[in-house]
Amino acid sequence: MVVNSARSVEAGEQVAASLPSASYVQADVGDAGARKRLIDTAVERHGRLDVLVNNAGVTEVIPHHDLDAVTEDVFRRIFEVNVLGTFELTKLALPHLKATGRGAVINISSVAGLRQVGSSIPYSVSKAAVNHLTKLLANACGPEVRVNAVAPGLIRTPWTKDWETMHDAMGSLAPLGRSGTADEVAEAVVDLAANEYLTGHVLVVDGGFILRN
Repeated sequence: MVVNSARSVEAGEQVAASLPSASYVQADVGDAGARKRLIDTAVERHGRLDVLVNNAGVTEVIPHHDLDAVTEDVFRRIFEVNVLGTFELTKLALPHLKATGRGAVINISSVAGLRQVGSSIPYSVSKAAVNHLTKLLANACGPEVRVNAVAPGLIRTPWTKDWETMHDAMGSLAPLGRSGTADEVAEAVVDLAANEYLTGHVLVVDGGFILRN
């Protein structure tokens, strides 16, 4: 059984309806009360929690050279969701994940946390923090809970639907010659959740982009 969450009720319900066995809980991961309600509701509905996927994220598209456009408010908002939200949700989920004896946390990061790329400096820094947080949590939460991350490259999603120039450029920037799909990222998440002897790993899913850049 899958419990998915999103700030948008319409989008969240559509995702839940598209899956064979899923339900939706409205939550803003940047809000402490909403984070607690999300975990509590999932456990109340299904009696246990086996896997937590920290997929919520926000950004601002700001050219890296435009430092004046990066305000404190932009930095704080991005970190509130991407880093603090990931950490606090994990803390709330840990007792339930430990109770299974084989729980797993999968954080969604980005190649922007590994290379000098990304939609903005605050976003890239936040994903670098998620990568390191993943390793620190893996060291702290074993053996009952494994913590890994998936770091996608450019993926075709509604978020990037207007980035056609960048998608086209992947023909020469990545060895596999194209952008990725959401299904390919999801497959990586499932693989990490299933492998019971893998923790502290940041799995790059980018068609080889990072090899050339």
